[in-house]
Amino acid sequence: MGDTGTGQDLLDVLVVGGGINGAGIARDAAGRGWSVSLCEQDDLASHTSSASTKLIHGGLRYLQYGEFGLVRKALRERSVLQRLAPHLVVPTRFVLPHAAHLRPGWMLHAGLWLYDHLGHTGSAFPRSRRLDLRSDPRGAVLQPGFRTGFTYSDARVDDARLVLLNALDAHERGARIHVRTRCEQLIRHRDHWWAVLRHADGSVQRLRARAVVNATGPWAGNLLERAGMDAPIGLRLVQGSHIVVPRLYGHDSAYLLQQPDQRIVFVLPFEQDFTLIGTTDVDYDGDPAQVRAASSEVAYLCAAASRWLRTPVQPADVVWQYSGVRPLLGDHHHDAAKVTRDYRLQLDASQAPLLSVLGGKLTTYRTLAEEAVDQLGAALGRAEPAWTADGAPLPGGDLGAAPVVLAKLQAQYPGLSETLLATLARRYGSRASAVLGDATSTVQLGTAFGADLYAREVDYLVAHEWVRTLDDLLWRRTKLGLRLDAAQREGLAQYLAQRVAAMA
Repeated sequence: MGDTGTGQDLLDVLVVGGGINGAGIARDAAGRGWSVSLCEQDDLASHTSSASTKLIHGGLRYLQYGEFGLVRKALRERSVLQRLAPHLVVPTRFVLPHAAHLRPGWMLHAGLWLYDHLGHTGSAFPRSRRLDLRSDPRGAVLQPGFRTGFTYSDARVDDARLVLLNALDAHERGARIHVRTRCEQLIRHRDHWWAVLRHADGSVQRLRARAVVNATGPWAGNLLERAGMDAPIGLRLVQGSHIVVPRLYGHDSAYLLQQPDQRIVFVLPFEQDFTLIGTTDVDYDGDPAQVRAASSEVAYLCAAASRWLRTPVQPADVVWQYSGVRPLLGDHHHDAAKVTRDYRLQLDASQAPLLSVLGGKLTTYRTLAEEAVDQLGAALGRAEPAWTADGAPLPGGDLGAAPVVLAKLQAQYPGLSETLLATLARRYGSRASAVLGDATSTVQLGTAFGADLYAREVDYLVAHEWVRTLDDLLWRRTKLGLRLDAAQREGLAQYLAQRVAAMA
């Protein structure tokens, strides 16, 4: 342990927080030629950004609260993100069954018409249409008696990997990414900041930056206190929980299910063999790092799905549950579900700039990052243009959607199974070939840990994706925690510890 250096080089910006907003800002700034460091006290996407409903969407339900600007912005980003990460962002048809006692059909039709028109300037996403649930196979998933519904388009995404790809791209553009590194102190010194960073091994690093970005999500207020600032930030912390059960149906569409309390619950295909159900909205006042799904939330989600689906969902069916704390902009709504998902950028440029990111949602992270770097650029006298909307795709996204990548991998690796290659195509896109290297058979991929995970992929994750712990690998870089048993996990943990120690 000790001091790893005084960091005399002056960075353009230090980004504190390795969730989707921090990673997106680091990528944007690095792509403009700025010198950037990002520090995250845990793993990338280890909290809110890996605990979403895993959607890239406009937010159909926000229309009823009059948030037309947010929906339009999110729908525009839906198309942008599909282009940037086509292997990761999966267009999906959503089924919205109609129950007259909840909302009249004309209201659903009008909302979807508006959703289409807000989002379809040059969009490749199909428009909504009415659905006869008695004849459409997707109606068979629902309880008898539902006759009509609607179908519309949005997209699904692996949220944690979306964060990872932004951090990886930032790194490849010159940014320094420090995981498991806590920003313990920020000291303003007229035209720059001194930051004190503590790494996982206890060593301390001091660096200087012309500007700081506070992208710490639920911890935004804590970081301001460490910087000696007490400006009110007006965040409302809301807990959202999800459950995962064995796959409830065979097709690849999702469901948006209305509830008697005026909330909606999504039912989504998940990881090929499972179904994801969420989310709840409950005000939260504890430590965001300790949030857990309450039994009452699990019961609510089971009842919400069972109210509509032919196959009832019971708490005993749940194979995984997760919960995150969303830092939303505080407003007057008593109901947490009605609190806006928009964001605000709070810039203090009285001396060296400090920009706090407040609120936001996964879908709009890229435009948030662009606005943040624009504001910092104006404060720092930098004029490099925005680039991410039309720039290069995220790592792995250059070949297109996963089926296109799979076809190329099958031609390149005829000795490997289609199941393995399809998994890697979805996970890594074109970079799956970097994982596989020159292997011609699974024997050359090394130790098999189960569920098509081999030593060569583990080595890749440690060397290139900042994996350091079992949870990093099982729940964020992959979702193999759903598939590996206790003995397999133990074998993987031992191997991973050896690989991480070898890198130290």
